[in-house]
Amino acid sequence: MKALLVVEDLPAICEWLVETARLAFPDTEVVAVARCSEGIEQAALRPFDVALVDLGLPDGSGVQVIQALRNHQPSAVPVVVTIHDDDEHLFPALQAGAFGYLLKDGPRHIIIAQLRRIAEGEPPLSPPIARRVLTYFSAGGPRGVDVTRFDPNEVALNARETEILQRVAKGYTLPEIAGQLGLSRHTVADYVKQIYRKLNVSSRAEAALEAARRGLVRP
Repeated sequence: MKALLVVEDLPAICEWLVETARLAFPDTEVVAVARCSEGIEQAALRPFDVALVDLGLPDGSGVQVIQALRNHQPSAVPVVVTIHDDDEHLFPALQAGAFGYLLKDGPRHIIIAQLRRIAEGEPPLSPPIARRVLTYFSAGGPRGVDVTRFDPNEVALNARETEILQRVAKGYTLPEIAGQLGLSRHTVADYVKQIYRKLNVSSRAEAALEAARRGLVRP
């Protein structure tokens, strides 16, 4: 393997992914970018063997990067690395051409082992994702999911995002929220990023006002 692309906009998580990639493939050059447009540009600019792509990016969806890789580099192996384990994110990414789907809160040694399986032609899938894919095939498809639609700016929050927004509005720090929910700090930071993007806010104060409007906390 000669080159690997990382597309992730949160600096701490990007650094973690770059280090993980280098541990999985020691002799590989790793290129990291933070925006969807940069990922698309890199896909057209130079060849990559593997790409680790986040789905929620500041200027678009990681699905667009996967599609660009498939268009420009059919031999490249796009792997989603995300916090999202729901059908609405999983199946559009797979339909776009993702070869694997890993959850960021998995242990590093497990993610490294999953990535190394690429050389053997095995798709890297976190265990919950593998179970969901098996359910998909056994049930004949995901129920109630339009796999042609992917909207990273959907206003509705899922249950996990709602409880994190509630704690942000109450003034808890990211490490405190991570400890309360049994998540890594990186995972909580990624959730907060998604929440801010969905709600179109850019500060804790604005998030707190939105939480109060939704009845999650008292204003």
